[in-house]
Amino acid sequence: MLDNIFEYLNFQLSIEAPIVLLILIFLEAVLSADNAIALAAIAQGLDDKKLEEQALNLGLVVAYVFRISLLLTATWVEKFWQFDLLGAAYLLWLVFQHFTSEENETDGHHHHGPRFTSLLQVIPVIALTDLAFSLDSVTTAVAVSDEKWLVIAGTTIGVLTLRFMAGLFIRWLDEFENLEDAGYITVSFVGLRLLLKVVNNTFVPPQWIMITAIALILAWGFSKRNPPEEVELVLSEPDIKSQKSKEGV
Repeated sequence: MLDNIFEYLNFQLSIEAPIVLLILIFLEAVLSADNAIALAAIAQGLDDKKLEEQALNLGLVVAYVFRISLLLTATWVEKFWQFDLLGAAYLLWLVFQHFTSEENETDGHHHHGPRFTSLLQVIPVIALTDLAFSLDSVTTAVAVSDEKWLVIAGTTIGVLTLRFMAGLFIRWLDEFENLEDAGYITVSFVGLRLLLKVVNNTFVPPQWIMITAIALILAWGFSKRNPPEEVELVLSEPDIKSQKSKEGV
């Protein structure tokens, strides 16, 4: 009898596990587009393409540790509305900082927000930004499955997907004029969603409304390209800086 029960459970697990894992990966990918733009825009504050890549790599390693910690303590974290409030305040502060800062066009970039001079400055910002986003996505993932290993596996693949997407957005931010603004508008959606959870959970819009709104805003973000010569200037800038440093300029 026990053997039959174990065989049945193993069969159920073998059927359900891949399906649940695919759902978790899909949710991570869909819900991380705005996150990827925000991280790419933050990394661009370094003004050096090589350092931007390193910042994303190291920042997401720290972010991954934060995500796993959040997953393992999700049940406890959900009891305290203060975490959602802090996450909402941080994301809305990023949005406020973006739209109220002056645009820097002196070096070919159209970048709002803070500038960074070293990796040590930008890595914590990337990790904390991802953590704020994770307050929303991790609770969604935990709701899909009670199996911790499945959620951790989905999160691991999700972070790798996020790194890939952020790498694409770093280039696309230089190519599309409205994409950075569009990204921060979607960040405000996530911040407001967290804030509504604190005020009254019944006010929180369904995920499909969030996804639809984010998709529409991103479509606007991709609607207008920068002039080709401006994109070439931005992409060739690291080579120019490298040449100048070699010449001692």
